Amino acid sequence: MIEKQHLIDRFVGYVTVDTESDPESDTTPSSAKQWDLANALVTELKDIGMQEVTIDKNAYIMATLPSNVDHEVPVIGFISHFDTTPDFTGANVKPQIVENYDGKDIVLNEAENIVLSPNDFDDLLLYKGQTLITTDGTTLLGADDKAGIAEIISAMEYLIQHPEIKHGKIRVGFTPDEEIGRGAHKFDVEKFGAEWAYTMDGSQLGELEYENFNAASAVVTIKGKIVHPGYAKGKMINSMYIATEFINSLPRLETPEHTEDRQGFFHLYSINGEVDSTKLQYIIRDHDSEHFEARKKALQQVADDINAQYEREAVTVAINDQYFNMREKIEPVMHIVDIAEAAMRKANIEPIIKPIRGGTDGSQLSYKGLPCPNIFAGGHNFHGRYEYVPVESMLKAIEVIVNIAQLVSEERK
Repeated sequence: MIEKQHLIDRFVGYVTVDTESDPESDTTPSSAKQWDLANALVTELKDIGMQEVTIDKNAYIMATLPSNVDHEVPVIGFISHFDTTPDFTGANVKPQIVENYDGKDIVLNEAENIVLSPNDFDDLLLYKGQTLITTDGTTLLGADDKAGIAEIISAMEYLIQHPEIKHGKIRVGFTPDEEIGRGAHKFDVEKFGAEWAYTMDGSQLGELEYENFNAASAVVTIKGKIVHPGYAKGKMINSMYIATEFINSLPRLETPEHTEDRQGFFHLYSINGEVDSTKLQYIIRDHDSEHFEARKKALQQVADDINAQYEREAVTVAINDQYFNMREKIEPVMHIVDIAEAAMRKANIEPIIKPIRGGTDGSQLSYKGLPCPNIFAGGHNFHGRYEYVPVESMLKAIEVIVNIAQLVSEERK
């Protein structure tokens, strides 16, 4: 398989390019700096020998590995995103390589006393003796999803260098802005031309996912009334107090820190307030479509109740659907999940089939006509300073991609 140091060098080259997306922007990509890595990826795809390499005006990249079999087989694809989350800075990433991890605390940043510890993240103990790539504690790493890109490109490079491995036509796609829910918005499924695809955007070794949250965003705007505080009696209405009422009216235990598995939640992730006006920003998540709709109605009901209490339109709620559970689109073509599962077992990996507590480009793509389960990329603790990825997990992901290509080549149309 791909040489270990070659993979490390490739991955480090990607993560040291800042590609943080911007939810406040209405352009695609949402940040101009995403073009830096996008253009570099186009050059690299051409250099390793990929065909039909294209990048469109919105930075969506596509490329082809032609079939090397003499019979017709399904065209498949592999997809990852090159942006990183705006939740935590991705500027000036300084990856650290931990060889032969000993199972103890890893000091990420001695000056700031930032430690990656198995006492807090027990998954670390799964990787004793392996090579870990971590942050320096001041940024995220970007394994979400630059690990996926490194794995896809490495797998394509390996297949090109080993023509004795049989495979059908393979398409690869790299997208901007997945982290702000727009990764598949302008993805041209017809141009991509695959019968199905896999996103390499999961976490732990062995993860295989074909169901995810239904997702919506909500902006709650609260209007108050500002007057001089010395003469405010009976006149001032402090929007921040009303915002507190709104927050406390939602179920306190239905938040990310109190839920797991298929349990949904309301997540308040931003508050910006003054006396005259306060804005709350929520995301709403649930695997069950009926519960999802009920959550959206619950937000509006809280607003209606507060407005009735104050006898004015103090609170307005704007809700926008983001993506839906892809299970509905995958279950009719479950053989594509079976192939991924078989590819993992061939690599001596025990598949971990579970719902995604999040979203993926695969969700939107499935609803656009490209069924797209999600496969592990190997990283842990995404979106923060404690993010890390075991190199051995990335090598296994490459092996899984190659195995899928081989298994599909045996499927005659």
